[in-house]
Amino acid sequence: MDSHKQSIQKTQLSKTKKQTLKVTIDRPIGYTDKFGNVYPLNYGFVEGVIGGDGEEQDVYVLSREISEPIDTFQGDLIAVITRNDDVEDKWVVASPNENFTIEEIREKVHFIEQYFDSEIRLI
Repeated sequence: MDSHKQSIQKTQLSKTKKQTLKVTIDRPIGYTDKFGNVYPLNYGFVEGVIGGDGEEQDVYVLSREISEPIDTFQGDLIAVITRNDDVEDKWVVASPNENFTIEEIREKVHFIEQYFDSEIRLI
């Protein structure tokens, strides 16, 4: 078994297994972006993992238990949203005891993903 940790690159996502990640929230529930989109969920990034845009990897946080803005979140990577018309993918992280279907994820991230040609893949 490979014991050293690697940051996940886009090409390695097909090999990605469920893993626990710490997410720093920079757009909490209720956040309004410059386009007027109001975030119905907590959204942030994984420190130290660089996404396709050269910035830290963006993450949607899904939880049936959390309905308030939070600062950090620890959960499992459950899905990858591939944007066919953008330079970066988005990750979906959920509480360890929660599962979401592709349809549930699509519904929850629609507020932003409606502007992109996206595919959701469960991990």
